[in-house]
Amino acid sequence: MTDIKPKDPLHGVTLEKLLTELVENFGWLALAGQVNINCFKSDPSIKSSLKFLRRTPWARKEVETLYLDFVEGLLKPDMSPVSKRRTAPASAGKPAAGKKVSSAKPAADSPWNNHPLLKKDDADKA
Repeated sequence: MTDIKPKDPLHGVTLEKLLTELVENFGWLALAGQVNINCFKSDPSIKSSLKFLRRTPWARKEVETLYLDFVEGLLKPDMSPVSKRRTAPASAGKPAAGKKVSSAKPAADSPWNNHPLLKKDDADKA
């Protein structure tokens, strides 16, 4: 019999396997940096992410694209700012000219002071 390879590179790869492999290689923070969705940022888990990705086609497509880039060697665990396969504006990764970046800090009694994503030196200054 002849070996016929399917045209779909994701053939036989479950969404759970795909997501688990990405998390093992990159981690949640790096994934959140690539795909801006809350299930990667706030209390991330495989279960909640699978639920969201199954219901949200655009997010699933983004994650599948990251996986394909990873499998094909276009994306390494050191995580470049934007995947080569994904289309991004020319100014991706560069601050917009004339755009001010806020340096506001949370109030002293804010729950954000203890947020795990805040740097310790930022929380100490507040």
